[in-house]
Amino acid sequence: MRDQTRTVIPPEASTEGFASLSVPTYRASTILFSDAESYAARGQRGLDGYSYGLHGTPTSRTLEAQLTELEGGARTVLVPSGQSAIAVVMLTVLMPGDTVLIPDTVYPPVTGFCANYLKPRGINHRIYDPMAGGSIADLIDETTRLVWVESPGSTTMEVQDVPAIVAAAHAKGAYVGCDNTWATPLLFKPLAHGVDFSMHALSKYAGGHSDLLLGSVTVSDLELRKCLRDTMRMLGLGISPDDASLVLRGLQTMGVRLAHVGKVSLDIAKRLAARPSIGEVLHPALPNCLGHEFWARDFAGCSGLFSVVLPASAETRLGDALSKLKIFAVGSSFGGTRSLIAPMSVKAHRALPEKPQEGTILRISIGLEDPEDLWADLVTLFDALREPQEMARAL
Repeated sequence: MRDQTRTVIPPEASTEGFASLSVPTYRASTILFSDAESYAARGQRGLDGYSYGLHGTPTSRTLEAQLTELEGGARTVLVPSGQSAIAVVMLTVLMPGDTVLIPDTVYPPVTGFCANYLKPRGINHRIYDPMAGGSIADLIDETTRLVWVESPGSTTMEVQDVPAIVAAAHAKGAYVGCDNTWATPLLFKPLAHGVDFSMHALSKYAGGHSDLLLGSVTVSDLELRKCLRDTMRMLGLGISPDDASLVLRGLQTMGVRLAHVGKVSLDIAKRLAARPSIGEVLHPALPNCLGHEFWARDFAGCSGLFSVVLPASAETRLGDALSKLKIFAVGSSFGGTRSLIAPMSVKAHRALPEKPQEGTILRISIGLEDPEDLWADLVTLFDALREPQEMARAL
């Protein structure tokens, strides 16, 4: 073997005596075969085999298996983001003439996908009240193929009656998909409540460090897994083994991180709710939150994300107040180590006539900083949002 060849083909290193706690990161596009016969029969390896790097390596298979165990499902597929996970489910299930029902509180890009991508291709969507529960049966007709659930709702935190929705949908032959990113499978297991597709944005709590994009869908039905994989293959969707490796690492600490931020978020939410002139605090574990009884019945705890509806009088002071923050960062997403605040407006994204929140909502994601530092930062923020005469009276 000449030197130029040696630069391309490395010698084999013995792995005898080597063991590691970490999962190796296998990067591959090409998968090698032992001979021409095995290459010709590569299509017979099945969905759990290896034929091309786009369809998975041992790194991604390990993550799929771990998520499947946490979800209590049969198989998991991995896609490049949470939004792509939702899109893959809908593209798999829906055909022209079909209808998907989506809650009014859904993650706004889902509504955009339905209106701007599915509708021009003959797939309809209808928006329903997230608190419909079993009465959603009245909206399910012969064209309804999928009911989408997001619980708690995006920004406004309504908790849906998932078992009642599942029962109504299945009675009429429709599938149910659930965005479970807020809770993760540690706090809520959609498949155990009859949901057909349990979806997560792994970019959030599973990744845990605000440095990756990844999504997952777990199912209990192997045929549904095959259908998802067929859609992914036709679209050329795959994921980076490096991102899968980062999620595998993040999962190891997700339990302790989630327990911590859940405790801190609820404590801070209660303290904010007790202060005057804060605005309405929206947290599923607080009794005033819509669907709190379903959270108490179905969830094992709370995560670190909640919201505060600002009074109209605070709108003009918001920019200056946010500039006073020293611990919280202003930004989207949630579930990382750094605490975040995002000023949100839901009015433009809601379709039903009753819109309980017209103004700005602060979406607060609790991270891993010292809780008292976080509380002091929020006190500074909300003091700056109060009217000057109100501050004077308080002093």
